[in-house]
Amino acid sequence: MKPRTRLSWLLIPVSALCLVSCKRTPRADAAQPLQQSFQTAEPEVQQAIASAHEAFLSWSQMPVMKRVQVLGGAEWSFLKSLSEAEGATRIERMLKAKIPCLVFARNVNPPPLVQQKCDDFQVPLFKTKMVTMKFINAATIALELEFAPQVSEHGSMVDILGIGVLIRGESGIGKSESVLALLDRGYSLVSDDIARIRLFEGRELVGASSETTRFHMEIRGLGIINVPAIFGVASVRPEKNLNLVVTLMDWNKMEEVDRIGLERQTYKILGIEVPHVIIPVRPRRDIARLIEVAALDQKLKSLGHNAAREFNERLIERMRTPSQE
Repeated sequence: MKPRTRLSWLLIPVSALCLVSCKRTPRADAAQPLQQSFQTAEPEVQQAIASAHEAFLSWSQMPVMKRVQVLGGAEWSFLKSLSEAEGATRIERMLKAKIPCLVFARNVNPPPLVQQKCDDFQVPLFKTKMVTMKFINAATIALELEFAPQVSEHGSMVDILGIGVLIRGESGIGKSESVLALLDRGYSLVSDDIARIRLFEGRELVGASSETTRFHMEIRGLGIINVPAIFGVASVRPEKNLNLVVTLMDWNKMEEVDRIGLERQTYKILGIEVPHVIIPVRPRRDIARLIEVAALDQKLKSLGHNAAREFNERLIERMRTPSQE
């Protein structure tokens, strides 16, 4: 099966003629012309979807350039009420605006005139069985997911009791071995070696693995292993919110080791500051246990409990209180 976008599952290609004539893609696949149409648009308008009602009624006040146009029941009724010449003129004006695609809702079959105009202007034409507003809502969410900013981070990601942890460090420091120990304790793998991080709504980071390497790990000396086949289906998950970044660093390369934890460190990904912990690595240290404790401590902090701060406040209060001796 060819890869498809999330939005393509909501759409039905109206005719092969409309898709084949679209010179922006050589493939007659429902997802490709839509995806390439959006990729040619400006970033700030890639996710825009609009009803064609305003485009038909007040074209001069409603620029539809680079927006998906959806024709629902009201727009279809209005279009049928026009003469053939007037309808063709208004459809032509809209298609000239270089819209990514035209969608007919409520399973309406576009008339031959619309199909011919879409063919002439090389605009992909689709229809959907969904009602207009439900399709617009679903398509908006799908496009937001599809075109969310993303970046690849070198490291492995695991889910520890609901805390998404990205484990970073130089090659050979022990990232994969630590992940294996965490999987053995019942936690879940999200990605190995490379994590794809996406930013949703400008505030939420979500990590996932690439389709090729998903649910697999590379272990030096063992090769490639299938994680769910060895540890069970509960040991993997396709994606997880990123809550903590842990960097493994050689003990001898650290200038100073934090022994209190009062200073909050962060790691910036796509403009979002993520809590960051640096764990010194040396022989006989249980790194997996330290990562587990760091994740649990982060969970407590998210609930409003900061152990280092509480201890510091208690110590200051004890120093201010006169001795009872």
